[in-house]
Amino acid sequence: MARDRSPIVKQSRREGVALHPKAHKILARKSGIPGEHAHGRQGKQSMYATQLREKQKVRRMYGLLEKQFAKLMNEAVRKPGLAGENLLKFLELRLDNAVYRAGFATSRRQARQLVSHGHFELNGRRVDIPSIRVKAGDVITVRPKSVKSGYFTNINDIYSNTSQVPLSWLTGDVKKLKIEITGAPKREEAEADINEQLIVEYYSR
Repeated sequence: MARDRSPIVKQSRREGVALHPKAHKILARKSGIPGEHAHGRQGKQSMYATQLREKQKVRRMYGLLEKQFAKLMNEAVRKPGLAGENLLKFLELRLDNAVYRAGFATSRRQARQLVSHGHFELNGRRVDIPSIRVKAGDVITVRPKSVKSGYFTNINDIYSNTSQVPLSWLTGDVKKLKIEITGAPKREEAEADINEQLIVEYYSR
């Protein structure tokens, strides 16, 4: 499975947003583009550069490669409604994001690894594809063979280290090791600092 292996802290500095919990302290200490000549490259950005950076930020936030992200954008444009909101909805409904949103992982990267290692079942069937799109009525559970693993025996500690807020479309129960999809995500339930219109404009050039 292809994935971006570049350091997550370096990505966070480039996009100016913490893409992983461990990036918060680094961003507080170091700001700006990483690299020896970074300061010389900073200045007023063109509209294209602004659109590109927003696209890169969101793509890295959810852990997609460019080809995957562009394919998702094409689907969002074809679907009725606002393309930008459709895109965010598709991103939020990814299986790895649902695991993260439910508080079963401290980051999307960690959630993606848990899914790809086959620790979850979707509606009773083992899954290992992080990009699977969940829908209302779906039930995600920890695989019986994984319940006694060191990770899930300490799930309460992991959950306490997440900063999750109640969502209208998902409920997570760490005691039962179960996640239920109850609806569709609303725009305001996605990341607040995303300007999806910039991404739509980038791909409509």
